[in-house]
Amino acid sequence: MTTKDIDENVRAELTRLRESIDNIDAAVVHMLAERFKCTQQVGHLKAEHHLPPADPAREARQIERLRQLAESAKLDPAFAEKLLNFIIAEVIRHHETIAGGPPPAQDE
Repeated sequence: MTTKDIDENVRAELTRLRESIDNIDAAVVHMLAERFKCTQQVGHLKAEHHLPPADPAREARQIERLRQLAESAKLDPAFAEKLLNFIIAEVIRHHETIAGGPPPAQDE
């Protein structure tokens, strides 16, 4: 079956849903950008006061908090944890860079 073979009502609903997904994706990107603006400020504050780039206790609390939020939102908590771990790793990388630590790994 090709896209041309799809009923017009189905095609319209599919388009509507995909537009919603596109809007949500844009919102997610903008929210992540805002989050990283804040974490950059944290990185500068940590560097200025010679604090370590990572805070394992805070990270563990955040992961647990996000898992609970995911459960209440009917989102897989394991997925939410993986996403937050990915974000945390990127934040730590930024903090290390700000502090003059190891440069970020370059993709080949």
